[in-house]
Amino acid sequence: MKFLKIFLLAGLLSACTHDFSETNTNENSPTNVTPDLLLSGVIRNMMNQQVNSAWGIGNIVAQHHAKIQFVNEDRYLWGEQNGTWDAVYNNYRNLQNIFTAVGTDSTNPYLGVALVLKSWMFAQVTDAYGDVPFSQAGRAKLEGIYQPEYDKQEDIYAGILKDLKLANTVLAKATPNLEGDVLYGGGANAIAKWRKLANTLRLRYLLRLSKQKDVSTEMAGIVADPATYPVFTGNEDNAELKYLSAAPNQWPMYTARVGSFDEFRVSKTLVDRLTALGDTRLKVFGRPTQKSVAEGNPVIAGIPNGLSDADALNYNGGVQSVSRVGYTFACLVCNDIGQAPPDPAAPRALLMTYAELQFTLAEARERNMINTGDAATYYANGITANFNYWKSIVPSQYGIDVTMPANYLTQAAVAYTGSQAEKLAKIALQKWIAYYFNGLEAWFDWRRTGMPEIVPGPSNLNNGKVPVRFIYPQKEQSLNGTNRTKAVERQGADDQNTRPWIAK
Repeated sequence: MKFLKIFLLAGLLSACTHDFSETNTNENSPTNVTPDLLLSGVIRNMMNQQVNSAWGIGNIVAQHHAKIQFVNEDRYLWGEQNGTWDAVYNNYRNLQNIFTAVGTDSTNPYLGVALVLKSWMFAQVTDAYGDVPFSQAGRAKLEGIYQPEYDKQEDIYAGILKDLKLANTVLAKATPNLEGDVLYGGGANAIAKWRKLANTLRLRYLLRLSKQKDVSTEMAGIVADPATYPVFTGNEDNAELKYLSAAPNQWPMYTARVGSFDEFRVSKTLVDRLTALGDTRLKVFGRPTQKSVAEGNPVIAGIPNGLSDADALNYNGGVQSVSRVGYTFACLVCNDIGQAPPDPAAPRALLMTYAELQFTLAEARERNMINTGDAATYYANGITANFNYWKSIVPSQYGIDVTMPANYLTQAAVAYTGSQAEKLAKIALQKWIAYYFNGLEAWFDWRRTGMPEIVPGPSNLNNGKVPVRFIYPQKEQSLNGTNRTKAVERQGADDQNTRPWIAK
């Protein structure tokens, strides 16, 4: 009898333990996620942030767009702009999980891809804020560092360039088992494109660094050795997220309220500059005003940046006489009468383009920072590539002809002639056009060169100054106050007019 009692008790305990384990395991909350799933989430989140940051502030400060109501951003009353900060640090946690999963396997493609994404993400946040957590970022889970130090921007850039160089080496020998890649599609061909992106981004950041350091040797070394350091060779290499027609992977603005969408209009700066050049890309970036269409004489008309609320709403006789943002970037209910419905898969989220690379090389060659190639050829290649890019993505049903005019490259305002200063100004203008809807990149590049000119609007609230950085998130004062204070003491006042190191 005693044996039977013990047997029954053992069985009962075994059953209870089994039931307890099953009951307390949440199968919908995994403790480990494979790198492919992590990768797709990071790419999607960060590329959507590119769209959101361009829409909310990047296109405004670069004067591609302007606002007709709720005009604080356009008048430089910015306050906190935390989207970039939150996106980078939230998504970096998943990159850290990829690094942990990969370990020391230097042939793993996820290592190389993660290094490229890490570099691009931290370039975004340091370019926007200056000194930020970098070397100790993302180390809370494994090392218990909950209050990371803010690294100097100079050191962050050194780390970015080092990681991109390492990414090129890793991807050169990586095995082709790359999945979850929603940017390039995965597989061996995608690995080659990620490798090109690593080296192309190095050139972007080296040029940005050139205001502070002599980067000629590094730039020349990349350009002169394409076998070791392959870079983009055409629009097919563009790092862009292609959206789908079905939710939830549609163009982020597609579900916007019409009122929120229509606050943003085409800037008069963009319209005037492209009209003067006879530039057909203007028909992609803006649409004819509703009043001019009704009158049978369609005209694209922009609005000046930096107007007061009342002046913006009444400019040119009212909002019916100011152009909305182009059809390609429309929301579901933002199409005009008689216009084909907007295609939610037409626009793209941009990270890096072949056109930008060509303008980077044109400037570097003109400044004798590289000795390979011809500046005029790079410049013409960049213009042609950007025209071809927009021509390729605008849906045919929109009836928009983006063909480059036959005399476009030879007209005086475009032809690669004049003094060095004039040539650099022409490169900057065309690069500014090609940066349309590419996050904050047009602002970052303007901050480096001062070209093309950005004139604050008449009702600006920043003493006639164009902001040059974002202020730190206020939550950092309570969550990481000591390290934030050290960064401010080192960098300068925490306001939007304090130039970060790289732009001084």
